[in-house]
Amino acid sequence: MSLELLLASASPRRKELLDQLGISFCQKSVKIDETPRELENARDYVVRMAAEKAGAAWKLWGGEERIILASDTTVVVEGRILGKPSDYQNFRSMMQLLSGKQHQVLTSVVVKSWREIKSALSETQVYFCALNDNDIEQYWQSGEPQDKAGGYGIQGLGARFVKKIDGSYSGVVGLPLYETAEMLLNFGILSNNRA
Repeated sequence: MSLELLLASASPRRKELLDQLGISFCQKSVKIDETPRELENARDYVVRMAAEKAGAAWKLWGGEERIILASDTTVVVEGRILGKPSDYQNFRSMMQLLSGKQHQVLTSVVVKSWREIKSALSETQVYFCALNDNDIEQYWQSGEPQDKAGGYGIQGLGARFVKKIDGSYSGVVGLPLYETAEMLLNFGILSNNRA
């Protein structure tokens, strides 16, 4: 029986990352409520979001011949979860929070079949340079921040604000490839070429 992999995400960045593994897959998006629960910490939140995306995708498209891959990424600074900016003022306050500080990018990955479900959590420390009002305004005008967790994309113009990272670059983009590849290997989607 050949297995089909479904990426439960509309993200072009996750698609590009998964393409790097050289496997075939289809891509469909699911809509879930992404509101953090009261007093929910960032780790629990991001793990729950990925699991809920996988569950929603399974209800719509699951089956014995299908494997579902879902992922969620969140940016955390001083214990606060930063989602996608709702408007310029929200974005500006996010950038002021990130300016000159270290923050965490958490990405949870869930792989689900009809028999089992596995998950992994990637945590990366990201160090931002100090930002001035002009940096923030120009970056917003570029159009890049609007659909990004934390208001920036490390794979785009936002990279100029990142002094260094400690952890997974692909995890910051939205899909930690090492953890994802290990799970897909266990599910028989990826072959082990490391001899």
